[in-house]
Amino acid sequence: MAGSSEMASLEESFRKFAIYGDTKATGHEMNGKNWAKLCKDCKVTDGKSVTSTDVDIVFSKVKGKTARVINYEEFKKALEELAPKRFKDKSKEEAYEAICQLVAGKEPINVGVTKAKTGGAVERLTDTSKYTGSHKERFDESGKGKGKSGRENIVDTSGYVSAYKNAGTYDAKVKK
Repeated sequence: MAGSSEMASLEESFRKFAIYGDTKATGHEMNGKNWAKLCKDCKVTDGKSVTSTDVDIVFSKVKGKTARVINYEEFKKALEELAPKRFKDKSKEEAYEAICQLVAGKEPINVGVTKAKTGGAVERLTDTSKYTGSHKERFDESGKGKGKSGRENIVDTSGYVSAYKNAGTYDAKVKK
């Protein structure tokens, strides 16, 4: 069986994949989608001896009849099921060790995440030092936006009619 530090990193990987993509997840249970992602990202599936179909079948086998998720103990059973398929030339214990090493310490890979483009036209358009006219007034010297105070048309909510010249003089007239 694997060492205690390896088991801790295996459990940590389980938790990271369990919460991946789900804001309400606690990390104690993993759904089938995240199980398939774990197997793909950790290279448990190789396309020949272990396919995505095998991964789905093993998930269905280890979870409860009506359950839609697996816990950590069921996760370890699922790895035990896949180990002999993935590592055919090794004994059952050696195969389980090898599959644990594949998964331990890994975390989900974000594929296809859009990165901000910098350079060329984008950089020229976002350089606030080159702004002119009324747009220039919306930024301070360092190029940081002023927010609402940088806008010209701020609504006056003082209660007086707009463009009223004697605003604030009523109290002075009444006290006389």
